[in-house]
Amino acid sequence: MQMPPETRFAHNDGFALAYQVLGEGPPDLIYLPGWVSNVEANWLAPDHARFLERLSSFARLIVTDRRGVGCSDRLGLGEAVPLEVQVEDLRMLARAVPTSRPIVFGVQEGAFVAMLAAAMHPERFTKLIVFGAAHTWQRTEETPWQPLDEYFEDLEAAFSGTSITDVAWGYIRDALPSYAGDPVAVRRMATLLTLTMGPASGTSETRMFREVNLRDLLPSIRVPTLVLHRTDDPVESVESGRYLAEHIEGSTLVELPGRDTLPWVGEVDPVLEEIERFITGATTGARAPSSRVLATVLFTDIVDSTKRAAELGDDAFRDLVDRHHRIVRAELTRHHGREVDTAGDGFFSTFEGPATAVECALAIREAVRDLGIEIRAGVHSGEVESIEGTVRGIAVHVGARVATAAGPGEVFVSSTVKDLVAGSGLSFEDAGEHELKGVPDRWRLFRVTS
Repeated sequence: MQMPPETRFAHNDGFALAYQVLGEGPPDLIYLPGWVSNVEANWLAPDHARFLERLSSFARLIVTDRRGVGCSDRLGLGEAVPLEVQVEDLRMLARAVPTSRPIVFGVQEGAFVAMLAAAMHPERFTKLIVFGAAHTWQRTEETPWQPLDEYFEDLEAAFSGTSITDVAWGYIRDALPSYAGDPVAVRRMATLLTLTMGPASGTSETRMFREVNLRDLLPSIRVPTLVLHRTDDPVESVESGRYLAEHIEGSTLVELPGRDTLPWVGEVDPVLEEIERFITGATTGARAPSSRVLATVLFTDIVDSTKRAAELGDDAFRDLVDRHHRIVRAELTRHHGREVDTAGDGFFSTFEGPATAVECALAIREAVRDLGIEIRAGVHSGEVESIEGTVRGIAVHVGARVATAAGPGEVFVSSTVKDLVAGSGLSFEDAGEHELKGVPDRWRLFRVTS
């Protein structure tokens, strides 16, 4: 085994993000391990160390601990990190290394981040690899293979116990049968789990990921994608991998032998061979460049503007609208939004992340109340077509109709937005199903209560 590389830190919004670099590129491969991750302690597990060395034999490997995990800065009690923040962390990591258009490889919950990064930034991440991944952990009519709530309740109970060795023993029994009966493997896993995150953080992160559902965004992934899944994965059913491959156009699904949930345990060689083939071989599933991108749209307008104009008169109302516009533009700047269009008293803006868009809408709502007016707002995430500064597509129409459904002082979001902002601290209540004029199907909308 080679000497472990130096641990370095990228920074984003005051948080230090630990990473190591080994091997030479191009290409560059950013690796997001699953639940068990610590860039220093990874080398304490011989199987994981060999896995890292093999990856670095055909790519420059960038291994990182997500925010709150391993050697990266930890979080406060009960906190979790929204996916869009973790995607921004990836961008800061790529800038710090530096690397241009790396491949991103996500395992288990790391795959949630990798998939969203590929959907949001196809110009930055050239390929996507996921292992043992799912678009959601929620059990629905569409995903009957996902575990019942009792499974997660038992997991939380294990986190709340007094012995990390008991947790490690249970994890190996249920998820890594190749290690079963090996007391050294149990003790080593206990060490890795302890160095990954604390029990309370494990519970908070699991609860956050349980709220995530990337179903509506899978068609937006337009980079070449390799979906790897062990047919007998005891934790994440192979049906999840099949679902991803079915809904990510042009992706390649490879079902692998084995019964361990981590790629570096058990039958490892087939995993590495498929990754090497995908990285160094032909770009299977590649698409022609597209002007379509994933974005979050925000629509706002003044409630009862015609009535206010009649009450105030033309000159006074024009001054009110000018003040409103200054407030909206100031909040767009503060929240990194982009003004696309302004018509009368309404704004159409885009954002890279949905939580930021919702926070911007809430800030605008509060700020304009000092003017004696109320706004309504609608937020939706989906594919848009961006050409020469114009933004159009079905997601734009949906966002506009979501705003129309909102009442005075209300911020409405689509279910897609709600599913993406888990861990952001935003709260919602069900606003029921709505018919959105000019948009097919009925849409479930949610009212922001934060």
